[in-house]
This record gives sequence, structure tokens and C-alpha cells, in this order.
Amino acid sequence: MEAVLSKLAVMLVPALLAIMMHEVSHGFVAERFGDPTARLLGRLNLNPFKHLDPIGSIAVFIFGFGWAKPVPVNPSNFRRPRKDMVWVALAGPLTNLLLALFSALLLRILGWLEPVSPGEAGLLMQMLTPLKMMVAFSLYINILLAVFNLLPVPPLDGGRILMGFVPDVYASLLSRLEPFGLILIVLLVFFTNLWSLVLAPVINFLVLLMAGKQTVVVEQAMRFLFGH
Repeated sequence: MEAVLSKLAVMLVPALLAIMMHEVSHGFVAERFGDPTARLLGRLNLNPFKHLDPIGSIAVFIFGFGWAKPVPVNPSNFRRPRKDMVWVALAGPLTNLLLALFSALLLRILGWLEPVSPGEAGLLMQMLTPLKMMVAFSLYINILLAVFNLLPVPPLDGGRILMGFVPDVYASLLSRLEPFGLILIVLLVFFTNLWSLVLAPVINFLVLLMAGKQTVVVEQAMRFLFGH
């Protein structure tokens, strides 16, 4: 039980912040382009009870990633629905990348604060270790959410971005895939080599690029949380 609570303490705040900021950014950008739907429904805030999806929340603690209830967007309120929707879709992954960069910077700063002599180690390390674990997980989950959501499969953000650039006939075909998107995503992730050949290498590269020498802390955090 103590181990479960320790893992929960490390994951809870970074996971909630990553998922909620992703969704709020969609609504914020949509309002900038003329659609007030998210604000009118009370979704432009960081109240977790407004955003959390029960299954998506549980998935965070099992698989290391999850999702919130999608922020409602009405493209008919945009002046250029297809093009404006591209920016709305991009807002989520870009927000996660910004949070990842901030987490990487904080992780590097915490690395500089590590004690240089055994006499300084005790209390300081007790304070720094859980904080570094939280920041390392924040870096990882934000990169994962950004990369995963950029897959060009509706209803993921990458699918909506793709729909803004392809001819109308193909955009229409993609929109018809959306009701089956979740099934397609599950098949791609769990029954193909998409994770091992594409997603994992990109995520690991970005972690290494952002964290540098502190990548070892991210690896330690993932082993502690998920045993790998």
C-alpha cells in the first residue's frame, strides 16, 4: 500500500496538469478564433472535476498516459473552419511540449543542486529525490502526450491537423473514420509495432534532447513507477 501511495504522489500532479492543460489550450485557442463553447461550458479552467475522464485517469496510473474529456469545439463559429481548426488542434501538443521544456529546465536545475559531499547528502537528498521523480515524470508524460496526439488518426489532434491540409474529399473520408478512431488507435498501439518502431524512439530522443544528463533520472522514475 505504501508503494502505491508513493507512486500516486509522484504521478498525480504532473499527470493532471499535463492532461488538463492540453484540453484547456484547445478551448483557449478556439475562443481566440471565435468559438466561445468551451468557456460557456466552464471548461477554460484547471478544475480537475471539469475535465477528468474516469477511464483516462485510471489509464495514466496503469500505462503511463491517459486522457481527459475532450473540450467541446464548434468549428462553425470560426471564420475559416478547416484552417482555424488546425491551430486549435496544434494547441494541445504544443502546450505539452512547452510543459516538457519547462520540466526539463527544472530537472536540470535540480541536478545542479545535488550535494557534493557526503555530509550534505541526507536531508537534501530526501527532499530532492521525490521532487526530481515528479519533474522527470512530468517531462515524460508531456512528451508522450505531444507525440501520441500528433498521430494522424482522427479524433487525435494529428488527424484534425491532417484534415486541414488534404483536399476536401480526403478530409471527408477522414471525418468518417472518427467514430472508429479509438478502435483504430488501440489496434495500432497494441497490435502493431507502432510503439516500438515509431513512438518509443521519438519519445526517447526528445527526452534525451531536453533532459541531457538528467535522462538517467527519467529512466529511474519510469522504473520506479512502472518497473521498466
